[in-house]
Amino acid sequence: MRPVHTALAVLVAAVWGFNFVVIEIGLGHFPPLLLSALRFLVAALPAVFFVGRPKVAWKWILGVGAALGVAKFGLLFTGMAAGMPAGLSSLVLQVQAVFTAALAAVVLRERPGRVRLLGMAVALAGIAVAAVDRGLSGPVTGFVLVVAAAACWGVSNVLTRKAAPPDALNFMVWVCTVPVVPLFALSLLLEGPDRDLAALRALDWSGVAVIGYVAWVSTVFGFGAWGYLLRRYPASAVAPFSLLVPVFGMSSAALVLGEGISGTRWVAAVLLVGGVGLTSLAPARAKTRTGPVSAGGPRAAAAASPAP
Repeated sequence: MRPVHTALAVLVAAVWGFNFVVIEIGLGHFPPLLLSALRFLVAALPAVFFVGRPKVAWKWILGVGAALGVAKFGLLFTGMAAGMPAGLSSLVLQVQAVFTAALAAVVLRERPGRVRLLGMAVALAGIAVAAVDRGLSGPVTGFVLVVAAAACWGVSNVLTRKAAPPDALNFMVWVCTVPVVPLFALSLLLEGPDRDLAALRALDWSGVAVIGYVAWVSTVFGFGAWGYLLRRYPASAVAPFSLLVPVFGMSSAALVLGEGISGTRWVAAVLLVGGVGLTSLAPARAKTRTGPVSAGGPRAAAAASPAP
């Protein structure tokens, strides 16, 4: 990769890692489901009027919108609101690679090789260590919700692979239109209209900046830049930069929010990042009528973006 594009890939990883800190700040302004709804509303509008018509069938947009937008982000934001630290959330969420590989083996008939199986085992060991760390420092409810969010992300990754969108930004903007109404409805039902109205009435420049970052910087810019890189280079050259997301997430949470990083958490980080690297980058093979063929090409990798 050219140096300018390498810098862009690192920048995107930094943007996505720091996004967890911004989410944590945003949860001080908004209830979690309302914050998630606002994120998708602002990400979709006005971008949806500039990206052109959807380039895949609506069933894929609706499916990914429900799994990624409603389930994954609803659970992630709720888990962080329940006390899951931002840095640890950025790390634990990466176990989505294990869920993606497991679901792809069943749905897409991708046969995980020995390296990928080893990576899944190492990543799961990292999750176990992270669970111990969380159990020693606070309630595990938020931890469970973030792991569930990672599982839903795995579902959305497999659906996205099936959809095979030719334009990642166009696809993501249209996906952002799907969760808006369900998330607002869930917020009214579970968080209450009084709490939502109070948050909106108290909206200040800090809250506006939070929404702008998670919607336009993390979502629109992040996915646009990532898709641009994947169109210019093989996925094998771009995908490794996603391993920097939890590195930036944990370091920025420590610097900005003052989150400590225990020795146990460092062990979990090494295991998870290493395991996710093996799981994500090791080739898989899929059975077809004409025999086994590689299922780890650029389009598949592009579908499993690491954005938070």
